[in-house]
Order: sequence, then structure tokens, then C-alpha cells
Amino acid sequence: MIIGSIALAAAGGFSGASLYLNYVEQPAREALDDAALAKEWEPSDHRGFIVLAGLALLSAIAGFVAFRELDDIRWLLGALVIIASWPYTYFAIVPLNNRILALIGGEDAHEARKVIRLWGQLELGQTGIGLLALAIYFWAAG
Repeated sequence: MIIGSIALAAAGGFSGASLYLNYVEQPAREALDDAALAKEWEPSDHRGFIVLAGLALLSAIAGFVAFRELDDIRWLLGALVIIASWPYTYFAIVPLNNRILALIGGEDAHEARKVIRLWGQLELGQTGIGLLALAIYFWAAG
């Protein structure tokens, strides 16, 4: 059952990081002026991507292993939900990231603010994915 605990803990870390991003970092970022916002965006985005992608992968792998060991479909369901953050990121968030980076890199940093606000709304989807996976893993562990 250790592997199930790892899946659960990683999903909890993913959910916590995503909640922090949405309810602490994003509002603080939006409070910055345009120049500071542009400077802060890229390194923050890259670090956040690595953390969320890594936690999702760890949780999914552990969930798949727990499914194989325990033959409980709930672990598989949780793993599939948490790994859904990868295609969600690729298809919904990455195009917006690229647009933001192009705006920041050019002379339209002030226009980036609107797109970053939309990005924050899409990031709420990551929080939803994490919380749903966490709930499924709790159900499986209980």
C-alpha cells in the first residue's frame, strides 16, 4: 500500500502547488506593473511547469503500479485523471504560454496582462484535475 500512499501524496502536492499558483502567485503577479510582470513571467512559468508536470507523472506512475498490485480500478482511474493534466497543459495552456512569451519578448508587454489573466483562469483547470484525482485516490485508499 506504500505505492498508493505515494500516488496520493504526489496528487496532494500537485493540488497544493496548483492552488498556491492560482490563489497566491497569480494575484501577486497581476498586482505588478507591466514591466515587472513581463520580467517575472517566464522564469516563474518554467519552474511551475516542471513542478506540476513532475508531480503529475509521479502520481500517475504510482497510481498505475498500485492498480497493478491491488487490482483496484480506482487507482487506475486516479492515475488517468492526474495524467490528464499533461494533455490539458499541452493543448490548452502551452499555446497561451507561447502567446504570452511572444508578447513579452516584443513591444506588447502591456497586452500580455490580459492574456496572463486568461492563463490564470485556465490554470484553475489544473487545480480541478488535481483535486479530482486526489478525491479518487482517497476513495481508493479508504
